[in-house]
Amino acid sequence: MKTKTLSELEDKFIGEKGTPSRDAYEKELSDLMIGFQIKNARMKLDVTQEELANRINKKRAFISRIENDGSNLTIGTLRDIVERGLGGKLSIEVQI
Repeated sequence: MKTKTLSELEDKFIGEKGTPSRDAYEKELSDLMIGFQIKNARMKLDVTQEELANRINKKRAFISRIENDGSNLTIGTLRDIVERGLGGKLSIEVQI
């Protein structure tokens, strides 16, 4: 049995890089990673969703949605969560 890399499996089952299906997959994965990073930072600081929400004038359900999905998040809101809510610094990288 030949072992396949993750990249080979993604190409086979999701589509090759540059195809619409692969682009959608990578965007969704990126959104999930944002939520995952926010949740990990919040938990590391021992802050509840409610406390984080209060710090940025949002509802707890909003924080929960961001942590579980991460999509439809503006840069301004992300900056509020990271900087005001968690006391961190937001850094964004653009790759071309």
